Amino acid sequence: MAALTGKVAVVTGASKGIGAGIAKRLGAAGAAVVVNYASSREGAERVVAEIVSAGGKAIAVQGDVSKAPDVQRLFAETIRAFGRLDVLVNNAGVFRFQPLEEVTEAEFHRQFDINVLGPLLTTREAVKHFRGGGSVINVSSVASTAPVPNSAIYSSTKGAVDTLTQALALELGPRGIRVNAVNPGFTETEGVIDMGSAAPASRRTSRRRSSISPRTRPHGSPARPSGCRAGCVERRDVSAAPSARLRTSRFNCVSDRRNAVAQVKEAIRLRFQCPADAAYPPWDVFRTARCQRLARDA
Repeated sequence: MAALTGKVAVVTGASKGIGAGIAKRLGAAGAAVVVNYASSREGAERVVAEIVSAGGKAIAVQGDVSKAPDVQRLFAETIRAFGRLDVLVNNAGVFRFQPLEEVTEAEFHRQFDINVLGPLLTTREAVKHFRGGGSVINVSSVASTAPVPNSAIYSSTKGAVDTLTQALALELGPRGIRVNAVNPGFTETEGVIDMGSAAPASRRTSRRRSSISPRTRPHGSPARPSGCRAGCVERRDVSAAPSARLRTSRFNCVSDRRNAVAQVKEAIRLRFQCPADAAYPPWDVFRTARCQRLARDA
């Protein structure tokens, strides 16, 4: 697989989890990869070592995406090392689940600064270095449309990322820059594991079926980062590859095709507010043949 040979990609928050998986997949596809990290230098260097040992090119660059000087330095070092920029993956993000009574201004600004301001600053800087077009991929979440209890801040940040993606796709599309979002479901990453049993306990209080609840979600166990990294590199309507077709798109990361079908059905049920016990929303809810085709192809 060499779809990205000669291309250069920056992946923020790539020292672990989904970001690390995306960085390694981009490296395997032939891209030179800039592995950005905020604090885990050891993790970033480990990702770089894996890419290099597989025959790829990669460097690690520290930087807080919520700070403009750090963002400027990140891209300056990218150009210094590889001479160009073709792909930006905005993966860096933080989360904390807490009841409304415990929400603080500091936590609100922490999550919005990194999850929303971060992609805005990095994209603003990236477009200065794209030559003849480029690709921006924002890692959002199904929490933007199917939140769980105690996730008011985090889910709001991902809703903002979805809207940011759509707005920038319209603004940057005429300049040959694609802007897409990947919306993973509940994914087994280091951050999720570090949460321990607290998160599942809070989710068990919800009676609403949610596509990111491990207990009630209809599509089984948590997905792995591999599904998301494959989408960023290989999926034709979203990927970083030059052959990608659409300016803006969102899809959910799932672990297999059967789970994907279940997740699409659940998304349709939530979108059209069908009863929870409905076997499947009737096709007549789709007003046009195009909607029917998109739903069947999902």
